[in-house]
Amino acid sequence: MKKPVAITALALALAACLPDNGSIPTAHADDTAAAAASARRGLPDFADLVDKVGPAVVNITVDQTIQIDDSDNPFANDPFYDFLRRFGVPSPGIPGFPSQPSPRNRHGIGSGFIVSSDGYVLTNAHVVSDDGAEVTVRLSDKREFKAKVIGLDRRTDVAVLKIDAKGLPTVAIGDADRARVGEWVIAMGSPFGFEHTVTAGIISAKARRLPDENYVPFIQTDVAINPGNSGGPLFDLNGRVIGINSQIYSRSGGFMGISFAIPIDVAMNVKDQLVQHGRVQRGRLGIYIQGVSPELAPSFGLDKPRGALVSQIEPGSAADRAGLKAGDIVLKVDGKEVSESADLPRIIGDKQPGSKVALEIWRDGKSREIVAVLDELVAENATPGRDNKNPRGSKFDKLGLGVRALEPREAASLGVKGGLIVETVNGPASRAGLQTGDVILALNNQPVSSVAQFRQIIDRAGKRFALLIQRGGSRIFIPLKID
Repeated sequence: MKKPVAITALALALAACLPDNGSIPTAHADDTAAAAASARRGLPDFADLVDKVGPAVVNITVDQTIQIDDSDNPFANDPFYDFLRRFGVPSPGIPGFPSQPSPRNRHGIGSGFIVSSDGYVLTNAHVVSDDGAEVTVRLSDKREFKAKVIGLDRRTDVAVLKIDAKGLPTVAIGDADRARVGEWVIAMGSPFGFEHTVTAGIISAKARRLPDENYVPFIQTDVAINPGNSGGPLFDLNGRVIGINSQIYSRSGGFMGISFAIPIDVAMNVKDQLVQHGRVQRGRLGIYIQGVSPELAPSFGLDKPRGALVSQIEPGSAADRAGLKAGDIVLKVDGKEVSESADLPRIIGDKQPGSKVALEIWRDGKSREIVAVLDELVAENATPGRDNKNPRGSKFDKLGLGVRALEPREAASLGVKGGLIVETVNGPASRAGLQTGDVILALNNQPVSSVAQFRQIIDRAGKRFALLIQRGGSRIFIPLKID
């Protein structure tokens, strides 16, 4: 009964567009082409851009052979486990088949791009590793090269590779600061191993701060990014790289419209230091900080929330020597404004150790300037939490594990009361099968919700642990043994 009504309405709408004489105009091929061209006007054509930049984009594969030992697997004595083991049936969520130590190949994929004709390649640190894995770089012309990991910086998630080749095509480096929200951008990479896939979108936001990511002001886009795109370039319409695609926000593990790229200026600074020095040097004040909320600002006499509030000073640190005090609010560094607390670690981290910085601080209702001589930020696997607005994250070197406590919103979305999210994995934790993004709910049947609690249990647990983790929608126990 609804079809005639719809047809009548359409007829009326078309009739309103007829000429006065009631005749229906004839559609010609030229008119159709003109209409199509008009419809396309204003939309970018990415084809020439892809032809231009594509040869400098590479596919990266990482292969590593590890020894799996499930001698202390809590399922090892289960009859069903034994049945699966004897018949060689893989058991999802249960690491360590078979029961005797055996080699297992770990295979990973990612993307990258060539930044110098003599073979330097940029990618993400989480794509490669520095523990002897075999890294292969495949060019668009199908040539393959074994790559050397020159260095990686986990704080910014940037890694530098080197392949033995000359005269390679290279990308042009752009200016991320000049990129504007709303501009068209394209990504190239190997999502799920599909090499040289091109996706397009716009810049959704700039200078995004992600939880516990205080050294990278991310570029947010709506470009489709999926596993395997990591490390690939983000191009502007001039064919210049403005970022490295690094992360996505997802509840499903796939693309959901929010992607994050590392600004190219951050990446190139890291690259230059890794090539020249083999490591990245960063300045360090030695303070704990927090944000200045709208409720706190009036109590300190500020006209609006701004700056980084110092909550604790490390004895003997650069901040201590300079005379900083708990309760000071850092407003500027060398004239550069600290709009929010997350700005301070990045600004200080960009400075070289030993350099002098002029700090404009707010104390006792007025501003004053003090000068500090920066220390060097300790290596990532040493004392964590300095110059960090959220010092709950921590490293456990003997486990090969980096964790932080779940935010309340994260716990709510996962349907748990609390836990620790795994941020970095290597060594024993990697061999046990733990993965970045796993949520640790209990250790040796004791629920954990804080880093301090986790450390206390580890200190008295010896060398063998049973971790209850949540991965996706499943909960599994993973045995972990310290060599």
